[in-house]
Amino acid sequence: MFKKLFFAVSFLMVIAVSAQKKNDAELVTEASEKLRLAMVSGEQSALESLILPELTYGHSGGHIDDAKEFVDKLVTKKSDFVTIDITKQNVQIVGNTAIVRHHLYATTADLGKAPGDVSLDIVLVWVKMKKDWKLLARQAVKAK
Repeated sequence: MFKKLFFAVSFLMVIAVSAQKKNDAELVTEASEKLRLAMVSGEQSALESLILPELTYGHSGGHIDDAKEFVDKLVTKKSDFVTIDITKQNVQIVGNTAIVRHHLYATTADLGKAPGDVSLDIVLVWVKMKKDWKLLARQAVKAK
């Protein structure tokens, strides 16, 4: 009898842990979508609500922004995404950290530059802070 009860409790714990991981993956996917929308809108409060002060934001050209630079460039339209489309997204949860990889295709209208198109492969690193997922790092490379 004890063995059956132990097996049943163990099985329920495995299901609960699996459900939590799925829930976290869904929450990270939602946070990534909120980031995409905030980058297009350039809304300062939306951007700031999704990132950590320690953010490191790597561009495909090699420049790295901190949190303030990342937000300022989008708010002032120095970096202006007209559209961002995400494909091939993969979310991996490791403890309180999430790694998101995806392909980004965007149209841009950066201040002082001609409109452009970018095709990038992106890695995002999210950290769970209490119940929220916050962006800690992002790196882009030019897609081949």
